[in-house]
Amino acid sequence: MTAVQPALQTQVGGSLDAAAGLVGGAFGAFVTTLVVGAILVAVAPEYLERMMADVREEPVGSFVYGLVCLLLVLLVTVVLVITVIGVLFAIPFALVAVLVWAVGAAIAYLVIAEQLVSREDGWGKPLLVAAALNGALALTGVGGLVSFCVGAAGFGAVLRDRLD
Repeated sequence: MTAVQPALQTQVGGSLDAAAGLVGGAFGAFVTTLVVGAILVAVAPEYLERMMADVREEPVGSFVYGLVCLLLVLLVTVVLVITVIGVLFAIPFALVAVLVWAVGAAIAYLVIAEQLVSREDGWGKPLLVAAALNGALALTGVGGLVSFCVGAAGFGAVLRDRLD
């Protein structure tokens, strides 16, 4: 019986750690989408409208562009880290990429939220729905793949706007 207890405690502890990780990730996704979306609404509403229209009009093209750009970002970051001196450039480069991803994901989730709830009363409901969708998808684990695809579409729209 004593040999079973440590194994059981490890399995239960591992499950609790995984559950805590999922809940933490879901909360982070919720807050990030809510905050970044609110900043976009307050600071750059015209830009937000334009990027939402891009994602709405070309979701597949935005997704493919975002996926290719993400792979390039990962490749460039790895190459910079390998060169040792490039670490000084890799860290800010990766941070900018994460920020652009957050902006793109918020935009893409707002496109989905706008299809579910109207914004006749303002941006409050769509912001909450977008954040809840991102958080809920992150919470499920499997929904992480869907969340990634939505984020890639927004990421692609933002980068295509800047790079084209």
